[in-house]
Amino acid sequence: MSSLSTITHCIFDMDGLLLDTERVYTEVTQEILDEYANGAKFTWDVKSKLMGRTGEESARMVVETYKLPMSVEEYLAITAKVQHEKFPLVKVLDGVDRLVRHLHKHKVPIAVATSSTRPKFDLKTSRHQDLFALFDHIVCGDDPAIKFGKPSPDLFLVAQNRLGNPPAAGCLVFEDAVNGVEAGVNAKMPVVWIPDENIRNLSLDGETHGATLVINSMADFDPVAFGLPAFDDQDA
Repeated sequence: MSSLSTITHCIFDMDGLLLDTERVYTEVTQEILDEYANGAKFTWDVKSKLMGRTGEESARMVVETYKLPMSVEEYLAITAKVQHEKFPLVKVLDGVDRLVRHLHKHKVPIAVATSSTRPKFDLKTSRHQDLFALFDHIVCGDDPAIKFGKPSPDLFLVAQNRLGNPPAAGCLVFEDAVNGVEAGVNAKMPVVWIPDENIRNLSLDGETHGATLVINSMADFDPVAFGLPAFDDQDA
């Protein structure tokens, strides 16, 4: 298979891509809707518009969409309490551990670019610190250098800068959210889109949102396709 692009650096989203945190967001949001919106359903068409956005942006969209009897600040306070209990329990998604350790072993510079604030990042990764210590840089949504959230390219451009400002064409972005794919494309970077099946079903057949490659799981990613070192037998 010929190389899709020659990649030198990799930048990863986190929520729903590296960690199974989107499930927690869904559970917590539905609990609030059950109590304050007569059990209205947190549907995937709404959720898909929130994914990749900052916490405040997402909260505002939920409050306004479901006409909740609370302010954005009150919504964030309620969700924070439940998230504090659930986020430390999230698991690493399939294929993630293998790929991250493989890239680190072969000295491919890697970064996380997440819309999560640093405190939320620390909470979510608290039981996976050994894995996240392998990343060369962590860029969070509350970083002073970030002016706009996804789909603006800020997070990926800042990560690119922290990685030494390599050419955008050599930085491969991994994303699960449409907003994130668009952010990567806006940063002029190739993107691997790994959507939840429910998100993919909302898109038209064949719709990639500009992604270079669409796969079902990180476990399906073949680094050779992008000119990266092949998996070693012991990585399997």
